[in-house]
Amino acid sequence: METIERAYWLAWSQIPGVGPILMMRLYHHFGSLKLAWEAPIEALHQVEGFGDQMTAIAHKAIPSIDPEALLQSHLQDNPNFWTPADPEYPRLLLEIPDPPPLLYYRGSVDLRENQGVRPAIALVGTRSPTDYGKRWTQRLTQTLVQAGFTIVSGLAEGIDTIAHQTCLQAGGRTLGVMGTGVNKIYPRKNIELAKQILDHGLVLSEYPAHTPPDRMNFPRRNRIIAGLCRATLVLEAGQKSGALITARMANDYGRDIYALPGSLDNPQSQGSLSLIDNGAQLILSETHLLEMLGHLPSLDAADQLSLLDAPPVAELPPLPPDLAQVFQAVPLEATSLDQLVEQTGMATNMILSALVQLELMGLVSQMPGMRYQRG
Repeated sequence: METIERAYWLAWSQIPGVGPILMMRLYHHFGSLKLAWEAPIEALHQVEGFGDQMTAIAHKAIPSIDPEALLQSHLQDNPNFWTPADPEYPRLLLEIPDPPPLLYYRGSVDLRENQGVRPAIALVGTRSPTDYGKRWTQRLTQTLVQAGFTIVSGLAEGIDTIAHQTCLQAGGRTLGVMGTGVNKIYPRKNIELAKQILDHGLVLSEYPAHTPPDRMNFPRRNRIIAGLCRATLVLEAGQKSGALITARMANDYGRDIYALPGSLDNPQSQGSLSLIDNGAQLILSETHLLEMLGHLPSLDAADQLSLLDAPPVAELPPLPPDLAQVFQAVPLEATSLDQLVEQTGMATNMILSALVQLELMGLVSQMPGMRYQRG
């Protein structure tokens, strides 16, 4: 089933305007992207986001694409990629609302890592770190490697590069998430670093082979960095640093954020200090960080799943549209009411009413601090 279904994840990704969120809506509505592909046009209209224009675009494009032939052609340049239909697809990415429909990879795969059993943590920050930022990136990376964490970053200059290099020097495993194709290393000065990563981790991208650098792709890839990890560390970051995008996405996904404090006189610390002011956990030492990380939820092999293993909406009790919308927004990990309001666009009182009903049905649980999770 997975082999057939992945051809349709690829096919839907070729339809203009159909991105990760719409594809997840299609899957949850039909229970299969193959069924969505074969559905009549009036059925597509029932999926949120498929108005007249989007439905017309899909209806025109679908007859011109042969999904299975497309897959065979795509594999020639892209032999290694996962879709949410594949059991190897990273489990934590399935918890976010916009997982990449296609996740290309090169390197050494660790299925325990994909299943979330081996914990991964993101280290991000400025491309122009101070000596203080470099030193603490090295110290924290070494500590995390010794504690068994996989280090995830973006292969960019500065903090990213230091985190990857330090991890490798410490004998650890690291993942580099790119905004280019996995065979187009950027910046070029990190080509040798990327080669080392291939032996001790992975380079990952949602963009196919030969995709060149495009400044629009790099902010989008930050959601993958955040989604792969249960926690994100921001080491040094200015007010306009891309690391703050990663932190914001991690917050949206209900993941923990930690920030290294810095000097008020250092512009590269202003973004980190703002994160702390807005509730990010303050890193006081290596030991303090490990103590805080010890409270992260852990997974074991019994918790692994793929999207196809998870019960689709069709297997749930019939839900009115407002309840279904709220339920789909509630993740497996606890998230705040504010995040649900932002994600659904619904009024707070409507969401609260829906949550109470879902809780009575045993579908949602309220956690301390008005945070909600499935089950």
